[in-house]
Amino acid sequence: MNAFPKNFLWGGAVSAHQCEGAYDIDGKGLSIADVTTAGSRNCSRRITDGVLDGEDYPNHYGIDFYYQYEEDIKLLAELGLKCFRTSIAWTRIFPQGDEEEPNEAGLAFYDRMFDTLRKYNIEPVITLSHFETPYYLVKKYGGWRNRRLIDFFERYAKVVFERYQNKVIYWQTFNEINHCKADSDLGMWLAGAIQCGEGDHKAQICAQAVHNMFVASGKAVICGKEVNPKFQIGCMIGYIPYYSDSCNPEDVLATMKREEEDYFFLDVMVKGRYPYYKLKQYENLGIVIEKEEDDDKIISQGVVDYIGFSYYMSNVYGTDRSKLKISSGGILQTMENPYLQSTRWGWSIDPAGLRISLNRLYDRYGLPLMIVENGYGAYDKIEEDGIIHDDDRISYFKAHIEAFKQAVLEDGVNLIGYTPWGCIDLVSASTGEMDKRYGFIYVDKNNKGEGDFHREKKKSFYWYQRVIETNGEIL
Repeated sequence: MNAFPKNFLWGGAVSAHQCEGAYDIDGKGLSIADVTTAGSRNCSRRITDGVLDGEDYPNHYGIDFYYQYEEDIKLLAELGLKCFRTSIAWTRIFPQGDEEEPNEAGLAFYDRMFDTLRKYNIEPVITLSHFETPYYLVKKYGGWRNRRLIDFFERYAKVVFERYQNKVIYWQTFNEINHCKADSDLGMWLAGAIQCGEGDHKAQICAQAVHNMFVASGKAVICGKEVNPKFQIGCMIGYIPYYSDSCNPEDVLATMKREEEDYFFLDVMVKGRYPYYKLKQYENLGIVIEKEEDDDKIISQGVVDYIGFSYYMSNVYGTDRSKLKISSGGILQTMENPYLQSTRWGWSIDPAGLRISLNRLYDRYGLPLMIVENGYGAYDKIEEDGIIHDDDRISYFKAHIEAFKQAVLEDGVNLIGYTPWGCIDLVSASTGEMDKRYGFIYVDKNNKGEGDFHREKKKSFYWYQRVIETNGEIL
């Protein structure tokens, strides 16, 4: 094969909490994103105890997609998208998360959105939980550390599966589930929605929460297949390939163990069982997972159909911890790679790393892959000629598309789709900024809340439009 298959899913990606806004409209409840403040590349976002006066919560207004979705989808159709990845806001369907009956107004909104996508022949790719766990479930139950959330999630999944069974085929359970690690408070909060107190054994709590999420994902997959056997239900991780800091065997070993922290999540969700190295680590740390009788069976039966992953950068790892530095609002620990350039937020730019990632994941798991996030955050502005000249973004995407073309056409990787992140500008998850822009479409809103939300096509809009028209032939 010398060209992409005609059914390759060229698309774009956003999430509900980063673009919809309307955080308290039509019965919607608070999600964890709604109590997370704005930050910056030099200042971490904060989690507040409810919505507090005087704090800036950028997810409350997003980019006004809730009211402008029809015009936005029309623009995405003009761009030529074959698919559109977004999420359902759990708290639009179950405002608290533990109700018996869903909120009809929330269900109706997604009916309208999916119908509009279908009108333009755009395939929805829908994440069930994209950092949008109901805040009430965290306050009342402690979040995913509590097994009761498994049943609440299964109820939510069943409702949306049944409601949209003829409108959505591609699903994902949890977004970047592997960011739920005890060494990152914000990552644990966003990905796992876990509430920990002073003196809590974070590693134990996090391990239990992750187990509960595995069971919930498995139950969702099983339920979804019963509703519609044609569903394609995937997992999603944030994937970063690691390079050893040196050829010293100690650095190589440390790098291997770091990569296992992410592979663990795929090993469970793809292979349906806990890997030997994680079981031994838990034993050595004194971590004991509380399981119910059917948990292992549910995990083994609820394996996924494909792997979705985000790829923004590679990283370097080794035994010299003094080389680590914090980037992007305090979320990421990075080591400098002298062979690569970085964005203003300290994210390395490594197209070859994407090819490496695709080969590693396909070799290890053998499932179809979908790159569901890949993007270039930058400061954009309208120039005097009225055009947003985002040539750096075009160069970034061109190099990364060339890399995954090589993975497919030369290496034989089974890649089914590509949805660049933030195809329209939106609130950054890592820093809560609007000025950190990713889109092919500019949204007139800045970090100070100024702007009228009007949309402008960037130079990259027309470039990506041509890429899709030619099925990746012309870059």
